[in-house]
Amino acid sequence: MPKKSIEEWGKDAIESAPYLASDEKGSNYRDASNPSLISEQELQKQPNVKPWVHFFAGGVGGMAGAIVTCPFDLVKTRLQSDVFKKSYKSRVGGSVLRSNFKIVNFTTESMMHFRETFGIIGNIYRQEGFKSLFKGLGPNLVGVIPARSINFFTYGTTKDIYSRAFNNNQEAPWIHLMAAATAGWATSTATNPIWLIKTRLQLDKAGTTRKYKNSLDCLKSVLRNEGVIGLYKGLTASYLGSIEGILQWILYEQLKSVIKRRSIDKFGHADDRMKTRSDKIKEWCQRSGGAGLAKFVASIITYPHEVVRTRLRQMPTEGQKPKYTGLMQTFRVIIKEEGLISMYSGLTPHLMRTVPNSIIMFGTWELVIKLLS
Repeated sequence: MPKKSIEEWGKDAIESAPYLASDEKGSNYRDASNPSLISEQELQKQPNVKPWVHFFAGGVGGMAGAIVTCPFDLVKTRLQSDVFKKSYKSRVGGSVLRSNFKIVNFTTESMMHFRETFGIIGNIYRQEGFKSLFKGLGPNLVGVIPARSINFFTYGTTKDIYSRAFNNNQEAPWIHLMAAATAGWATSTATNPIWLIKTRLQLDKAGTTRKYKNSLDCLKSVLRNEGVIGLYKGLTASYLGSIEGILQWILYEQLKSVIKRRSIDKFGHADDRMKTRSDKIKEWCQRSGGAGLAKFVASIITYPHEVVRTRLRQMPTEGQKPKYTGLMQTFRVIIKEEGLISMYSGLTPHLMRTVPNSIIMFGTWELVIKLLS
């Protein structure tokens, strides 16, 4: 038997280290994985989660986020509408809807937008009462729960199907894109009538000018005056808005992959056996924060569709032809009459709602999946 050099003995020792164990626990109980030996396939391997778990967890996460952030959703919807736009512009100094886009100091301007958003919330509270801050919450919950359930269910299910059918049971960014697009289109089609009713209720003024008693009254009014097709106003803008969901899912999956790589580098494997509770909470916070960051970037890029969708869904003026009749026509009218910056009306309260909403929603979704799996 030839003699081995010190370098060869050292190399053998390093390779055999993961298999060493004490007498109390045999080596067959040890995880022999090595961070340097983790393949891309191992990294992309996902736990097997049943479809109904995605459905239920998505609904719970969506409900939690919608309740907490409802007042910001109300302000965002009103700022997007031309019904409330002028009155809010005069009340809060017009900075939220400023037509002149010269920003002297970005930080000061941003803080002003935050103050103005809370100023509008204060005005609604004083003039319309506390309950008005949660206008549209009923149809919002009725919409959010099935919408998030359908979205998470469709995304998780089609991601598995596409992975098995087209990529040897492995995930990839293009698989995430296909699954996110399918989920976005399915969700938009199924829930558009609910979002239309929510928008109409949020644009309905309190007091003697109030037009709808509740969600059911709004539904009857739309069907009576505009027909079934009226429930699908803004659907084309929703399809366009599915790009936001696609971007968010792709960014979220990439951020999760980065977090998982760091976990493997630190602990030597992809499971939770060596992680303390503090480590698990830290990674959960990182993933939830990643969902918020992904939503922030996606919202900035695709926000104009939100304004167009709200204009298409708002109630037409009685006795007059609808001002907004289609996707491209609405884009042209808004830009011509109000300027390009109006395509970002209500962006600040939108971000103040959607970013924490995504953090809460995705964080809750992961927790529920952990509990039910």
